[in-house]
Amino acid sequence: MTESSKLYLVPTPIGNLEDITLRAIRVLKEVDFILAEDTRTSGKLLKHLGISTQMMSHHMHNEHKTVEGLVKRLQAGETMALISDAGTPAISDPGFLLTRACVEAGITVDCLPGATAFVPALVNSGLPNDKFVFEGFLPVKKGRQTRLLLLAKETRTIIFYESPHKLVKTLGHFAEFFGEDRQVSVSREITKLHEETIRGTVTEVLAHYTKKPPKGEIVIVLAGKK
Repeated sequence: MTESSKLYLVPTPIGNLEDITLRAIRVLKEVDFILAEDTRTSGKLLKHLGISTQMMSHHMHNEHKTVEGLVKRLQAGETMALISDAGTPAISDPGFLLTRACVEAGITVDCLPGATAFVPALVNSGLPNDKFVFEGFLPVKKGRQTRLLLLAKETRTIIFYESPHKLVKTLGHFAEFFGEDRQVSVSREITKLHEETIRGTVTEVLAHYTKKPPKGEIVIVLAGKK
């Protein structure tokens, strides 16, 4: 393994294309190849940035099979960057398995700072952010009730990701397990043209989105138990 061997985890914009750092652009130009969650989606970003580095597909359906081969390429002296469709790799996106394998193999891993959805949603919520828990996506079926019962005792602010077509159902579960008066903030389309944040009790926010079905990427920030 050479000193140049390195895996870069590079955050990409979650909406506004201006939200990429100069360092990220430089790294994406200099590495030997880029691992992309969806090469079609990432191809549009790279074209916009004038980056012609070779891409390879790396997503949740193939990462178990490709990790070993990628580590060998790194050990042979190549450098690579991992990007997701949007945001920071490994945050509710592929990246953990490869990162862990590189760490175990003694390969340098360098995660660049940059765009991620839950930080602006948390800060913008107006809820306590000195201590918080990031839950990502709740289990769809199996284990969902068990998880909600456990989180009902959590005193720190809790952050969730959710899809638009499941938001109303999830807020209904929050009313059931956490109480109708628990404070919540729902941010959607962060950094995009139709960005909005709706704050209030679970009941109030549930009523809003029952009348006005949401669209786009969603982050829910829930107050902890008092």
